[in-house]
Amino acid sequence: MFKSVLIVGIGGFIGTILRFLIARSMQANSLTLFPWSTILINTVGCLIIGIVYGLTEKGALIPQQWRLFLTVGICGGFTTFSTFANDALLLMNDRQWLKVSLYSTMSFVFGLVAVYFGRLFSKIF
Repeated sequence: MFKSVLIVGIGGFIGTILRFLIARSMQANSLTLFPWSTILINTVGCLIIGIVYGLTEKGALIPQQWRLFLTVGICGGFTTFSTFANDALLLMNDRQWLKVSLYSTMSFVFGLVAVYFGRLFSKIF
């Protein structure tokens, strides 16, 4: 159990650092307050989870410890549902109804499509 906790913790550390660096980089180069970095991060995280679980469904292509590391660890630290909810609330507080609708819809649809393509992509291997 301790080994699994350590594996997930290391993955979470890596995922969190990646999220921070990508978000900061995109915010520094953006002309809008629209949370594009959160959409990108969540979509990429969904793609990775789709690939990993798609490969897992094919058999023992990914050992259990690597699956934990990649999905619960890296993707858990990388994806940002709490940030998504906060960004949506900030848009709502500013009465940006079109933006909050667009942001919520895009986040859900992009995430769903990314998981689908991740699983589809994993079938190639």
